[in-house]
Amino acid sequence: MNLNKLRDKAYQCAVAHGWHEENLSNEHFLCLVISELMEAVEADRKERHADTKKFNQEMDYYIHEMKLYGENYDKAYRDTFEYYLKDSVEDELSDACIRLLDLAGLRGYDLDSFDYEGSDTEDYSDISFTESMFRICVYVTDNFYRDEPFILLNEIFAFCRDRNIDIFWHIEQKMKYNELRPYKHGDKSY
Repeated sequence: MNLNKLRDKAYQCAVAHGWHEENLSNEHFLCLVISELMEAVEADRKERHADTKKFNQEMDYYIHEMKLYGENYDKAYRDTFEYYLKDSVEDELSDACIRLLDLAGLRGYDLDSFDYEGSDTEDYSDISFTESMFRICVYVTDNFYRDEPFILLNEIFAFCRDRNIDIFWHIEQKMKYNELRPYKHGDKSY
């Protein structure tokens, strides 16, 4: 996975949607990462998980059977995303990653120079979901890691590997969904 390409896509989408009109601190962006992780906790409490199989079946139907393209396809994609993926654990974890990718784009961090496979990460397999999210939040709030979003991304990637979540697929789907959203997502101030 080319993380610099994902970084650039996340950042460009954020710019196009008005999220970088003022100069905000890293702490601002990291607080939003924490909010996404807490939304993942809420999704887990509600046992809300993405139904990727049904999402893919429905999108395949729209493309091959109904031959939807352009605006009709965009509407079908938005509706299907909202029904099968939105506000799920996987969706919220992808939001946290997208926020980190956007921050990396804003600050010009090179994400592909980091050795994700060879790096040291926590073992999330034997701890609960909430303990895992807490541990990742500790990394987010640690001053040592504030200027190193690749380490924070890596911890989310490690958690997702341990839980068999294809986080890169979810990031790509959420980025596609975000591109179709209105300016500042309609009414949000940040």
